[in-house]
This record gives sequence, C-alpha cells and structure tokens, in this order.
Amino acid sequence: MPESAELIQTFDNRVSRRDARREFFRAALGVGAFAVGGAAALNFSTGASAQAAVTDADILNFALNLEYLEAQFYSYAFSGSGLPADILTGTGTQGAVTTGTGAGSARAVNFSDPIVRQYAREITADEAAHVRFLRTALGTAAVAQPAINISGDANGPFTAAARAAGLVSGTQIFDPYANDINFLLGAFIFEDVGVTAYKGASPLITNNTFLDAAAGILSAEAFHAGIIRSALYAREAQVPSLRSQTEAISDARDSLDGPSNLDQGVNPLTINSIIYANIAPTDTNGIALSRTAAQVLNIVYLNRAAVTMGGFFPAGVNGTIRASAAN
Repeated sequence: MPESAELIQTFDNRVSRRDARREFFRAALGVGAFAVGGAAALNFSTGASAQAAVTDADILNFALNLEYLEAQFYSYAFSGSGLPADILTGTGTQGAVTTGTGAGSARAVNFSDPIVRQYAREITADEAAHVRFLRTALGTAAVAQPAINISGDANGPFTAAARAAGLVSGTQIFDPYANDINFLLGAFIFEDVGVTAYKGASPLITNNTFLDAAAGILSAEAFHAGIIRSALYAREAQVPSLRSQTEAISDARDSLDGPSNLDQGVNPLTINSIIYANIAPTDTNGIALSRTAAQVLNIVYLNRAAVTMGGFFPAGVNGTIRASAAN
C-alpha cells in the first residue's frame, strides 16, 4: 500500500479509537463530573441560527472573556501577578481572580528551561496585548473581566480537569505552576480551545475591520498553540507519558463539547517505523478545527450540561453569549 494510503488508513483507525475513548469519558464521567461551581438556567442559545443573530460586538466580547482568562493565567505563571486593574473594567459584573491557597496556588513558575521561560514571556505579552486591543476595538461596549479561577489547588479547575482526564488521582492536585512540564500541560488546556473558538467565530463577523482583527488574533493563538504542542512533543524523553497525557486531556475536552471529534493530542503516528508528528490539529483537509461558542463554554465551564457558569469562570462570562450546550 502506498505511504499516503497507509497514512489515511492510520488516521481513520485513530479516529475510531478516539471515538471509543471519548464515549468512555462521556459514560464514565457523567454530565456533572467536571463541574466546579454552580449552574444557572440556560438563557442563550448558540446554535447556528442564534449565532447568526448576534452582533460583532457580542462575538468580540465573548473573545475578550477568553483573553482575560488566558492573560491572567500566563501573567501569574510568568511574573507571579495578574493584569493591571485599568484593563479589567467594563460592562457587566467585574470579578476577581481566584488564585487558590497553599499547594497549587497561582504563582510564578520557577522555570528550569530558559527556552520555556521565553515561551512564557512572549505569550504573556501577547495575551495582555490581545486584552488591550479588544477593549480598544469595543470601546465603551467592552465587558469587564468576569470572576476567573486559575487555581491548581484541590478545589481548582485545573485539578478538576486533570482528575477527570486521569492525569492525577482523585486525591491528588494538578499544579500548573509547579514546573515547566505542568505549565506546558496547563497551557495546552487553553491554547487549542482558543484557536477553535476564533476559527468558529470568524465566519459570523460582518465588519471587515473586526474580521481582520479576529483573523490576526487567531493567527497569534495558533502560533502559541504550536509552540506549546511542540514543546510537549519534544519532552517525551523527560516524561515518557507526556504525549499520552496530551491525548487524555484532548479526549476529556472532546467528551465535553458534543459528539463531533474536534480535538487532538500530540501523540505521534507510527507508519512503517516512521514517526509522524501531530503538532497541528486539523481535519482531513489540513484545516484547523472549529467550535461554536457553546462548545467552547462547555470546556471552560468544565460541564457537558447547558449551564452559564462553572470551572474557570465560576460566575460565568460577561456579555450576551453566556451559555454552554447540553451534550
């Protein structure tokens, strides 16, 4: 069989295995297994027809909520402190950042690898710039930062996600600030989701200026995701299970956002003793994967149900687009 045909067959087999693993997570974990925090009634649908009705400002504000989350995580991980107060205000209820207490609390990572530290420095600066840019583009319509939880302690969303994925036991914590590897795994949870969020939202934006801005941020987020995925892929020698851990996180995320296969880890494919990397998660056409706003919220709320809060956003996001979907 030609190599290209073998590659296609291998991808088909891998999709079948992933579907089986995803269904295992869905059955074993149940609807509320990931849930951290409360839930409110569904008040917004993000189905295809409803998405077409939202405004460009609604979409950019949804993106701004996600940028607040990413920027705060990276800022604490790199410098030990959060974003400045003057870029957190806006419409809606402004919330604080929950950093946790004791082991797993948000703090500066003591990076042992100077290259990973430089990755963290660059992404931190970019994410803060995204927050500023979106706030400027939205003007007085910009939403305030909602309440955000970036703790890795026993009650934090990082630990909830890691326990659900099987990275740690039910009595252990997952501390993304503990070392370089944990930081990369914590970043992996966010970066792929951000790329799929911008990809899914871009066709809904009607203003060309806003569309150009969203495309620019999507490109930057894709670079960030590629950096994180490459760094994880390259560190298999340090942590032999690392690539399979990314698959576990990927499968757990995919169990939250519905029946479609919208996620991939960095575990390589081996064909005829040749190892093929999987740095860019794409469909069979080599196109980046997309998620609806509701699917993104399923992941950041850590809940398969239709809810408006939980996980990394304990009081929900600000703006019009607030609800996840029932999966």
